[in-house]
Amino acid sequence: MNFIENILNRLYQTPDRPVLREVRDGQFVTVTCGELLGFVRAARTFIRDKGLKKGARVGLLAPNGIHWVALDLALIAEGVIVAPLYSRQAPAELVNMLKDCGASAVFCGNAELMDGVAKNWPDGPTPTLFNHAFVIPPSNEPGGETVDETVKLDDSDVITIIYTSGTSGEPKGVMLTVGGVTFMLGCTGMRLDQLMEGATERAPDQVFHYPPFCFAASWIVMLSCLSRNSLLTLSTDLTKLADELKLAAPQYFLNVPMLLERIRTGVESQIAQKPGLVQTIYRKGKEAWLRQHEGKGAAGFWFALANAMIFSSIKRKIGPNLKALICGSAPLAKETQLFFLMLGVRVLQGYGLTETTGICTLDDPRDFTPGRVGPAIPGIEMKLGEENEILARGPNIFAGYWNRPEATARTFADGWFRTGDQGEVDEKGNWAIVGRIKNLIILNSGHNIAPEPIEEKVLFNLAAAQQCVVMGNGRGFLSALVTGDVNRQQVEQALETVNAQLPHYKRVHSFHINKEPLTIESGLLTANGKLRREAIAAHFEREIDALYQNHKR
Repeated sequence: MNFIENILNRLYQTPDRPVLREVRDGQFVTVTCGELLGFVRAARTFIRDKGLKKGARVGLLAPNGIHWVALDLALIAEGVIVAPLYSRQAPAELVNMLKDCGASAVFCGNAELMDGVAKNWPDGPTPTLFNHAFVIPPSNEPGGETVDETVKLDDSDVITIIYTSGTSGEPKGVMLTVGGVTFMLGCTGMRLDQLMEGATERAPDQVFHYPPFCFAASWIVMLSCLSRNSLLTLSTDLTKLADELKLAAPQYFLNVPMLLERIRTGVESQIAQKPGLVQTIYRKGKEAWLRQHEGKGAAGFWFALANAMIFSSIKRKIGPNLKALICGSAPLAKETQLFFLMLGVRVLQGYGLTETTGICTLDDPRDFTPGRVGPAIPGIEMKLGEENEILARGPNIFAGYWNRPEATARTFADGWFRTGDQGEVDEKGNWAIVGRIKNLIILNSGHNIAPEPIEEKVLFNLAAAQQCVVMGNGRGFLSALVTGDVNRQQVEQALETVNAQLPHYKRVHSFHINKEPLTIESGLLTANGKLRREAIAAHFEREIDALYQNHKR
């Protein structure tokens, strides 16, 4: 049984079980398995009426929601290849991807998205407002025995084309298969079983979700929840994320590092405003816990006091029912992972790319190493190649880039997928990600430097900063662009702290402050918030050149 057959069967078998809910104006809008299956059936009828057949490509463009999930399941069940796109991207960029995959239909979640697509693709298929097009009053009745059969799907069949974020050049459409997704959901299910320790058999997992489904790891989490006994709560307003989390009270949820970094810096900023005694208890409690974690002694009195007065209260505010925070998409500072562990909240990391069906490694909830992203999932092989590039192979590897055979060929070496990431692995098989090979800075001294670890350290020591971009390719030393509400003294203090930990050639000697953060809309961040380094360098060329012209080392 493949993954879509399993999901539809689970919905059929437990029609009265709540399975999905949205947070709307401080209230839950909930659907049962039977209701969701009713939406899927209605959507499948709608899809057939539009004449969409197996192998057709369609664009799915909308924020997360119950109807997004229903339409996605329906399209997969009909063998239609889904190209999910990020609704915050510029309409012209969205249309380029729709044209690239040859979309014969475009489903939009609101009128604004429809208008944006129509204006930028006047001779394309007329966009459909899907929230209203296929919705009929669903029934909780399970229905006939054959209603929910899917079209015949082989493991090699492509079921989605997910576009890479395109940190340099044009985004490429990554083709993922039925077999790859089925394999991956078995892997995520195994790790979630270990996390929940069998609790899911007694009561459903309580899961919260805010990352857009158009990203591979986010989509895999959604499918994982539908493949097991879970109640998945969907955020509908990121500006109210704290209130939504409090309402949902989840046991685990997927995060991007930025959110966890902001929680840590927010807590520590609040502590800094407290009376001196509270600050002392926090500092000494933290120091005591770190000594114990490093095996240098017991936590003792100060940790017990800080835990009773401060740490336990912070944990309750973050989430009283949390078993773990799951983190991916970018490196998480080890110090931030340790901060949450000190509070009694595990942060479990994973690593992967869209091309690996979202995941290659996952922390084992029972035994994980802070600062690393866990071991390779059973069934996936990983090793280091030239320049310590991580190579991977297994059933999770993508089928290729849509209509780009040359690009596909370049990303494989002797059957191994070249991730483009530099890594290292310890004696226990736990991996760490150093940075992207294409981001390496080569100074005119010949030193090769990965900018990501340095940027991470700067941001850790500069709470008010939004982004840090280290530059210096072909130059004599490193410089940095820092964005956010920071001043020169703050940046200088942060760099002094960071530089003291680094060899001479990795030190940042000059910087430029830009008060406005980099954004997706400005074209300086990718759809999932990663730095477009080439675009940033071009945009700030004058300012960066001035740093090198005016600086005296």
